[in-house]
Amino acid sequence: MKVKFKKLHEDAVLPKKANPGDAGMDIVCVSDGVAINSGEDKNQWYYIEYQTGLAVEIPENHVGLLFPRSSISKSALLLSNSVGIIDSSFRGPVCLRFKIDANIANQAVGEWQPAIYKKGDRIGQLMILPYPTIEPEFADELSETERGSGGFGSSGK
Repeated sequence: MKVKFKKLHEDAVLPKKANPGDAGMDIVCVSDGVAINSGEDKNQWYYIEYQTGLAVEIPENHVGLLFPRSSISKSALLLSNSVGIIDSSFRGPVCLRFKIDANIANQAVGEWQPAIYKKGDRIGQLMILPYPTIEPEFADELSETERGSGGFGSSGK
């Protein structure tokens, strides 16, 4: 499937897979991140937003999902909304906003780093997936399953 990307910045990089069997395409930032204070306690959380310099035309009945790269586990960064969703009707700039806990970053030991990305770094992965058309409806009863209503931790360790 061909997907159109619009270049919004001269340094924008077309997303691509690092390896043939990869599910996600790497997304690259076009400049160093911009720090944005959360407006709460200035010593707690702040955000770092990275622009990709891209807009994308997600095909109808598909969704773009933005994930952090696995290397993020070595840092204090968290993708702010866990998984970014790009709807097929959205044509604006694609950006990734990360949250950093200043307290954790200040307690960093060894090789662990807050990992602030720089221009040209791969900052996330994009997957484009189809989704079904859902017609929600209320029901008086739901079908029985072996699990039933067992929630958090109900299946053991």
